[in-house]
Amino acid sequence: MDTKQRILDEALTLFSEKGYANVFVADIAERVGIKAPSLYKHYKNKQAIFDAIIEEMNRRFLEEAGALQISGANAEQDAEIYQHISEEQLITLGNNLFLYFLHDDYTRRFRKMLTIEQFHDKKLAAAYMKQYVDDPLSYQGMLFDLMVSAGVLQAENVEIMTLHFYAPIYLLLTICDREPAREEEALKTMEAHIRQFNKLYGRDENSILDNKKRARSKRK
Repeated sequence: MDTKQRILDEALTLFSEKGYANVFVADIAERVGIKAPSLYKHYKNKQAIFDAIIEEMNRRFLEEAGALQISGANAEQDAEIYQHISEEQLITLGNNLFLYFLHDDYTRRFRKMLTIEQFHDKKLAAAYMKQYVDDPLSYQGMLFDLMVSAGVLQAENVEIMTLHFYAPIYLLLTICDREPAREEEALKTMEAHIRQFNKLYGRDENSILDNKKRARSKRK
């Protein structure tokens, strides 16, 4: 791990342990094993370190999404993928993403830090809302809107449908953050949630098969 990465890693650890406001650049430098002037060669201030942590966390998520063969950021691209997978494949994908967010150490520490600090700092409260509310709902809303247009899902109000899908998943994540022993229970609930969501919003397996056939025809 190079010095820039070590700075981010140690800063995130300190932020999650002591809170963002209680950590100073000198504290981070000491944990890395360098002097504060050396740290400033890499990041101009604590805010720049925080911004870089968010960038790194998002990079790691997109890397994980790619390994699961989705974009994770491009709703149009992912809608095309979701139109061609079965309910069982969707459950497997949902569980893998849930476990990533729950166990990836970088993501876990960042979530812990923001969960605590949102009540002490307006900027961090805004970062919390963007990371865990606004951005996920925006992406999933676009994703579901495209799937409704394709006839894979049925809904009168896509915004409410998006809340129905996302809110229980984030609730399960926060439960497991506080009570890790409930992970197995949460995964079972996740599966039941996805199955009921599909039933409620009419995820039509026949439409999925038709989409697969059309996709194969286009490739010929």
